[in-house]
Formats: sequence, C-alpha cells, structure tokens
Amino acid sequence: MAFILITVALDLIALGMIVPVLPKLVEIFLGGDTASAARVYGVFGTVWALMQFAASPMLGALSDRFGRRPVILLSNFGLGLDYVLMALAPDLAWLFVGRVISGITAASIPTAYAYIADVTPPSGRAAAFGLLGAAFGLGFILGPGFGGLLGAVDPRLPFWVAAALSLLNATYGYFVLPESLAKEKRTAFSWARANPVGSLRLLRAHPTLLGLAGVNFLYYLAHEVLPSVFVLYAGYRYQWGEREIGLTLAAVGVSSAAVQGALIRPMIARLGERACLLLGLLAGSAGLAIYGLAPTGVAFLIGLPVMALWFLSGPSSQGLMSRRVEQGEQGQLQGALQSLRGITGMIGPTVFTQTFALFIDPGRSLRQPGAPFLLSAALMAAAFVLAALVLRREPRKARS
Repeated sequence: MAFILITVALDLIALGMIVPVLPKLVEIFLGGDTASAARVYGVFGTVWALMQFAASPMLGALSDRFGRRPVILLSNFGLGLDYVLMALAPDLAWLFVGRVISGITAASIPTAYAYIADVTPPSGRAAAFGLLGAAFGLGFILGPGFGGLLGAVDPRLPFWVAAALSLLNATYGYFVLPESLAKEKRTAFSWARANPVGSLRLLRAHPTLLGLAGVNFLYYLAHEVLPSVFVLYAGYRYQWGEREIGLTLAAVGVSSAAVQGALIRPMIARLGERACLLLGLLAGSAGLAIYGLAPTGVAFLIGLPVMALWFLSGPSSQGLMSRRVEQGEQGQLQGALQSLRGITGMIGPTVFTQTFALFIDPGRSLRQPGAPFLLSAALMAAAFVLAALVLRREPRKARS
C-alpha cells in the first residue's frame, strides 16, 4: 500500500503542476482570446479522452496478463517524456501532439486501483480506495500550488518540473514497487476484453454493476466541468491569475485528502458504502451549484467544504463494484471504468467549454459564466437519483 500510494502521489503532483498553466498557455498561443481558448481547450480535452478510451482497456487487460508493475512504470516513463515535449512545444500543434501522447500513457491511475484491489480484502477496499484518493489529494495539494507559483515565473517551467517528477517516479518504482498480481491469478490476454467496446461487457455481468456504471458515467461527466473550464472561468469571472488558481486547487486537494484519508473509513464503518455514495453525490451537486452561482471569489471558496464531501462517492462506488468481479478481472474492471471516463471526457470538454463560451458571448442578452457548473450540478443530481434506485436492496452498512 505504501509503495503504490507514494507512486500515485508523485504522479498526481506532476499532473497537478500543469493544471493551472496549460489553459493559459493555450490562451497565450491564441493572443489572449479567452472564448477561443475555451473552444480549443475543449478540443484538447476531447482528444485526450479519446486516447484514454482507446488505450485504457488494452492496458487494463495487459495488467491482468503481465502484472500491474510494468504498466505503471511504462506509464510514468511515457508521461515524463511527454511533459518534456509540451515544455518545448513551439505552437498549438505540438502542444496538441503532447496531449495525444498524454492520453495514451496516463494509465497508472486505473492500474493503481486494480493494484489496490489485489492487495486488499473485499471488505476493506472502499477504505483503501479512500487512501488512494487521499494520495490524489496530496498530489493536488502540492502540484497546483507549485505549478501556479512556477507558472507565474514562466508558463513552461511547470512542464519541466513535472517531467523531472515523472521520470523520478518511474525510477523509484523500478527499484521499489513490487508486483501485486500473482502469476497464478493472471488471465490470458484477449482482444475481446482489450478493446473499448469489449471491456464494457464486463459491466453487464451483474444488474447492480451495470446500474453503478451508469452512476459513474454521470459522475464522470459532471466532473469534466472542473478540468474543462475552471481555470478560464476563475480568470474571467474573478480575475484570478496562476497563483490564485493554483492555491485554490491546492485547497481542493487538502479537502479531498482530509475526507478520503481521515473521514471515509469511519464513515463507511458507521453508515455503509451505499449511504456514503449517496451523501457524496448530493454534496457534489450542491457544491457545483454554489460554484456556478458565486458572484465573487470569496463566495466561490465557500463551496469548497461542501464539495469536499463529494470525495466520499468515488471510493464507495469503487468498493461496491470491485466486490462484484474476480481478482483476475480487476484490471478489466478498471479499464472499463476508464473507458467510461474516456467517453465522458470526449463529451464533457466540448459541452462545458462551448456552454461557457456561449454564456460569456458579449452579444447575448443573458450572460451567465457559471452556466457550465449549473449544468454539472444537474447531472450530479441525476446520478444521485439513479444510485438511490440501483442500491435500493444494498445493505445500509458495510459488509464485515
């Protein structure tokens, strides 16, 4: 557990460092036109998700066949080289190529979930996934904060530091990270399971699994609003720069780590995975509504503690789903979920960036820059209703 948590934390620190600066770099290439930058950045996000959709099931199936360790190491090494490419990108075309490569190589996160499932008994997986989420939070505490500060010096500097961290991570994993999937529990590689459509068939293995997949689809789609428009939204509505954006993302990481690292284990023990999932989805809908309606930066920050409870839902959903598949299928399950994320990633950036661009158009009589967040809040509310219907017969307390 310690090895994989450190690996994920380093990976997310590197990823978090470029979050405050990548949309700004796109905006710089486009001469400071925020609306055009939103549209182009939406295309970047869609292509990145398309690569995830195509590559993740194959990498998940490969991890079921050859083990988790080689997939994680190759992912970290590939990401390091990709950050170098983006740091050197002379124009939008090369930056676009970097995002394509990033979409293919960014497979360590779903494989890390399969790794956790390998080394944790079913009854403890939701809490273990919460610790993994806390490692994500640590990455987003340090990454965006450092990225914002470095980006204020030079927008390309965070890419260089992220490259160094990813290559250091690959080196660390090579010498320290053990394999989690025993050879006798591995499954043969199959193209039927490795392609995006085939991998989704696993989600039909159980009615509750399929229903939870629908909840995750809505959850993932709603989440796309944050990476798609937050940076441009905060700069446009609140006149925040890289520093303020980076510190806000760091605050999100602090709240995420606090919930997933400290609260989720006792809350699941007391309330059960079902209740924690529903509570997280309801809090997410409320928090997104606050983000969209907040007229000032201070009002936006009020939504942070509400949104923090959203992070109860991910580990709870993962725990509920991982109990319904065999150990040799955990990689396929995570690949299938990543395919769902890929589908929403292809839809979400375009939907939310175009909504943002539409509602800040100077020619509109009704201008509402928070419209993307209000749309996302509605999607999260729909996920809450679906989860309540799917889990009607699920025990209210966690299984022992």
